[in-house]
Amino acid sequence: MDCLFCKIISGEIPSNKVYEDEKIYAFKDIDPQAPVHILIIPKKHIDSLDEIDESDSELLSYILLKIKDLAKEFELDKGYRVVINTKEDGGQSVNHLHFHLLGKRSLQWPPG
Repeated sequence: MDCLFCKIISGEIPSNKVYEDEKIYAFKDIDPQAPVHILIIPKKHIDSLDEIDESDSELLSYILLKIKDLAKEFELDKGYRVVINTKEDGGQSVNHLHFHLLGKRSLQWPPG
């Protein structure tokens, strides 16, 4: 598979890892949009949010709980944003489901 994030998970491409376990991999974004900008990706390759099904519900719940833990670890007690970009018009640039955890600054709405 020629997936950038799968190559990061496997170690073929280096990253600034902040967390890893048997289900997910989290690392600092190389083009941060906030002082804290972490990408959280499932190790299972899923192209986008449009590709999930009922069998992924436990994994998605697990990811959200880990995002909460990462927010606490990175002291985002004043708030944070979690973003899932889906497909081209949604801003998805890598076809592997991923979650952006952004914080440590005031995040405006609408986002752009």
